Amino acid sequence: MPYVSVNGVDHYYEWISTQDHPGNDEKPVMVFLHGWAGSARYWESTARAIADEYDCLLYDMRGFGRSQAAAPAAMAAGALNTLESFADDLLGLLDALNLHQPVYMNAHSLGGTAGLYFLDRYPERVKKAILTCNGSFPYQKWAFEAFYLFGGYVVAFRPKWLTQIPLAPQMFMSRFLKRSIPLAEKKAFLEDFLMADGPTAMGTLKAAVSQHATEVMPKAFTNLKVPTLMISGEYDKITPAKLGRQAADISEHMDYVLMPNTAHFPMLEDADSYLQIMRAFLQGTTPPVSPRA
Repeated sequence: MPYVSVNGVDHYYEWISTQDHPGNDEKPVMVFLHGWAGSARYWESTARAIADEYDCLLYDMRGFGRSQAAAPAAMAAGALNTLESFADDLLGLLDALNLHQPVYMNAHSLGGTAGLYFLDRYPERVKKAILTCNGSFPYQKWAFEAFYLFGGYVVAFRPKWLTQIPLAPQMFMSRFLKRSIPLAEKKAFLEDFLMADGPTAMGTLKAAVSQHATEVMPKAFTNLKVPTLMISGEYDKITPAKLGRQAADISEHMDYVLMPNTAHFPMLEDADSYLQIMRAFLQGTTPPVSPRA
């Protein structure tokens, strides 16, 4: 499996492409960012569907999937405790792979926040971006503290034997989905969650839902310079669609699409519609779903 060292941490990455040597400027590159406690695995079907058009770069974010976690000393120092640091990881990954021309980006959930920070810091490195199931939200101290408490329990209680319980993958994914997805995908999600580094999982959870995020993210959405599409799932309980709509409303460079009858993983729940919407945006045509449905 290919790895590259970025900011002192070995990151797993892979190419999905029809070329023997992807990233050589013969085709545009699209980089995919996954969400909290996930991995690049759930982007594979989307990447395969567009591999004729794009060289698709998938990678596991630091501390998740097959990538290493940062050393405890680096975490304690705070330099690698922010979601902005994951944006810097992406910059390091692109530079390490000699991808200096602007790329396309598709980032999901927590990866969407890291992607937003990347767009804010390095807009010259991206041609167009898609943020899936992301958005802007207000600060609510009591709700955030309750979320941290619950999240702490979830991260702490992750016995490996959960994968041996027959209905565990279905139960684990029930909150994330409106439509069913293949059982193999559900098992992969549970496996990724169980292998995620604990300090990274808890640190990113707190960073994503924080007063800092409520102050910085709206500014980043407002300052967007790159053509961007926000895609929300109608029944998303993790990042409700109204948060994506609010983010689009404050940006002059963002289009918005609501995908009916989907939740937090619209790219898997309704892959055909997702691909149509994505291609329409990338080609500069009207998305097949009403932008303000």
